Amino acid sequence: MRGSFNPGYLEELVVSPSTVQSIRMLGEHKGKQQLFERQSPQMLRALREVATVQSIESSNRIEGVVAPSARIVEIAAEKTAPRNRPEQEIAGYRDVLATIHANARGMRLTPGLILQLHRDLLSFSPASGGTWKDSPNDIIDVLPDGTHRLRFSPVPPHVAEDATGDAVRGYRHAIEARVVDPLIVVPAFILDFLCIHPFCDGNGRVSRLLNLMLLYQNGYDVGRYVSLEKIVEDTKETYYGALEESSQGWHEGRHDLGPWLEYCLGVLLAAYRQFEDRVGHMKSGRGAKREMVIECIRHLPPTFRYGDIERACPGVSRPTIVRVLGELRDKGEIRCSKAGRDATWEKTNS
Repeated sequence: MRGSFNPGYLEELVVSPSTVQSIRMLGEHKGKQQLFERQSPQMLRALREVATVQSIESSNRIEGVVAPSARIVEIAAEKTAPRNRPEQEIAGYRDVLATIHANARGMRLTPGLILQLHRDLLSFSPASGGTWKDSPNDIIDVLPDGTHRLRFSPVPPHVAEDATGDAVRGYRHAIEARVVDPLIVVPAFILDFLCIHPFCDGNGRVSRLLNLMLLYQNGYDVGRYVSLEKIVEDTKETYYGALEESSQGWHEGRHDLGPWLEYCLGVLLAAYRQFEDRVGHMKSGRGAKREMVIECIRHLPPTFRYGDIERACPGVSRPTIVRVLGELRDKGEIRCSKAGRDATWEKTNS
């Protein structure tokens, strides 16, 4: 066995006072989340709609898989079929994310389950899913001057399956034996998965889906209401920096889990703060559907039409869209260049 589940590694792990504080705070946020879920289920439904679209878009965009926001919303709502390779991969992520949202509690982590998630992720694309890698996949950075830098060498193909099995068994033992807090065990497993890099393609996206599933299984459901993937995308440099720092010495079990652990806990804390802030806004009359429209406009081209927003935001009423357009116009962020039912708008970049 290698990595974070070497015998004694987690038991002997020394965590910083800030990490202990983060775990304590996340426990408090978890309690509030459960209270909101009992008291405000209708309110949280709109948050789920926004978070789902953002998760699908951001997790794919991190890997360079992009499509227009309006198309992503339509694909997320299963209102259209994918037209090209990026949209095929987006549709696959949609389906796996939906499976996890609906069934996470009953999904037992096994190598077979990981293969199934990978297969489903690539089910719309011509790439082969559901098979372990058959060639080396070193992680290499291309520097601004065109030179290459080796960031990390994952395990070789012939041991990918066994290494994944070891990580799964190590995770399950740590959770069942309550060796340490699940908020340490989950990031440790995700780090090991990324260091194994068991597939030729899709490792990053599968890791983020597994992260959601394992957090849900341990009661941390904030990813249903706030996109963890979007927070990762917004902090991508820190994400890669923490991953690289914690992967050094991983093959020998001498790595420092600390930087990666602090990053993962920071993402969760940011998500819970956003969650509680958004619930507060909704209670004061400023709902998540307003945020959905604003987010849509942010991703639209410099010139867009009312109909573009309507297609990208199914379920959002015309008065809500008109109200948001008026707010942004009054702030000077957009202007109307052609009036009418399907008006044309322009971003001012002010």
